[in-house]
Amino acid sequence: MGVILGSKTLPLPVLQGGMGVGISLDRLAGAVAAQGGMGTISTAACGFLEPDYSENFQGANLRALDRQVRRARELARGAGLVAVNAMVATVQYADSVRTALRAGADAVVSGAGLPLQLPAIAAQVPGNTAALAPIVSGGKAAALISRVWDRRYQRVPDFVVLEGPLAGGHLGFSPEEAREAQAGRPASLSRLLQEVREALAPFRDKYGRDIPVFVAGGVENGGDMARYMREGAAGAQFATRFIATRECDAGEDFKRILLNAREKDVTIVKSPVGMPGRALRSPLIDRVEAGTQPRPARCVNCLTPCKKLESPYCISQALIDAWHGDWNNGLFFCGANVGRMDRMSTVEEQIHQIITEWRAAQ
Repeated sequence: MGVILGSKTLPLPVLQGGMGVGISLDRLAGAVAAQGGMGTISTAACGFLEPDYSENFQGANLRALDRQVRRARELARGAGLVAVNAMVATVQYADSVRTALRAGADAVVSGAGLPLQLPAIAAQVPGNTAALAPIVSGGKAAALISRVWDRRYQRVPDFVVLEGPLAGGHLGFSPEEAREAQAGRPASLSRLLQEVREALAPFRDKYGRDIPVFVAGGVENGGDMARYMREGAAGAQFATRFIATRECDAGEDFKRILLNAREKDVTIVKSPVGMPGRALRSPLIDRVEAGTQPRPARCVNCLTPCKKLESPYCISQALIDAWHGDWNNGLFFCGANVGRMDRMSTVEEQIHQIITEWRAAQ
């Protein structure tokens, strides 16, 4: 059953997607890993609860990340793997990767841009054996990343996460493709999976090993996971369903808001970083679309592509407000299936349900 990821073995074919800001930190990641899956800490503004975050956000983030990775590994007790999700678009991208690796992260999953430099950054932490994985939305990105890694670093990804157009948060699709998906006409995840596998085939042959692909975005249950695995996937990544767990690091009001959400409440938004994203339609989104949202009053310079004080709103602050359950000012990222969450549970219950459904569907 285990999946080989470079020098690591993942006991169960289940990844927990990284959710920022503060939604997946050490408690959630450690709990998922303790069940044999891959738990993932989001590095995005992960130190926002530190007392000096406002004055020293970079130091606060790295200090918190180091502690969170170490704590998640303690919670995992060696059962599964602990990963970090590091966004290429963040100013602290390289520092976050190095910090996570020094703290003992088993894997680095990287998206929100092309992680072309990831192997070089990881090599700056001697002795680490972490698996490195890009997040892609199709075969073109998978081929480009693999080609660059092969040519520059004589290596290829240890695994790949394919996020389809029904995923939550930032999407690697055009606004038109994202809106089509939201309208019930998403690009086929099965087709994208075959596209990615075909793009990786030359590199599998050259290096004489598999490059596992995990599908994400709209994968509802273990039965879906089994179907995609029959089509060549190594497993699946789940994210939104883990929010309604006691171990999730989100604030309780955030969890309540998402538990009460329905499919009709979900919309496609334009992020200040220039990418489309999937979130709940909240008062913030209404104000942004109406042109009445005040511009940010300050900027801590957390994202490289952001237009800073010219942006319609500060996405980091909006996500922090959401964590606190501030419905009026928060940005509530979520997956397309958020309306199917109907009760609080535990990570153990969620993993057990996924695996039971997966085995029944085989």
